[in-house]
This record gives sequence, C-alpha cells and structure tokens, in this order.
Amino acid sequence: MPPGSSRSVTPLDDDDYPAYTMGRAAEMLGTTPAFLRTLGELRLITPLRSEGGRRRYSRYQLRIAGRARELVDQGTPIEAACRIIILEDQLEEAQRINEQLRAQDREQPTTST
Repeated sequence: MPPGSSRSVTPLDDDDYPAYTMGRAAEMLGTTPAFLRTLGELRLITPLRSEGGRRRYSRYQLRIAGRARELVDQGTPIEAACRIIILEDQLEEAQRINEQLRAQDREQPTTST
C-alpha cells in the first residue's frame, strides 16, 4: 500500500470478530471440537452463534483456547486450566488498573501542608 493511503478496516481486523467456525478453530488449535465445546460449558469462552446457530470464534477466543490447550497438554485438568486462565486475566486487569492509578498519581501535583 502506498504511503499516505488509508487502509479500510474490515471485521477481520477486529480481534473480537467471530470469524472462525468450530471446525476451523479446532484445526487451527490442533484440538477437537469437543475440546472447544467443553471450554464453552466451563464458561472460559462463549462463542457467538451464526444465523444458522453454529458456533463462531474470534481470534481473541482462539488465543484463550490455545492457552487452555497448553495447560491441558502439560497435565493440568481442564477445569483447573480454565480457572488458571481466568485468574491470569483478572491479575492482568488489576495490574493495568494499578498502573493507570500510579500514572494519575504521578501527574497530580503534591500539596505541602
């Protein structure tokens, strides 16, 4: 694309766009559709549904499912793997919020009494 030209954004550029069918998602992860269904039953990921009722997965969901597969492949029970991933996500969010608060504190002038 030449410099200065603008690139149109498509739904496929969106990490949350449900672009992948269950079969394609399972193939990409090297797992089975049953594994993805189990992740849904355990509420780690919630695929969107197509108009025909078929599960559709986003790139973000595939990253989460891939992390779950890594843990399961290492011998972690799937229920525990899901809990670990949820806790990792909560920790990451808490760290992000803490950093934002620290940045706000640094920007505020100190008052002396």
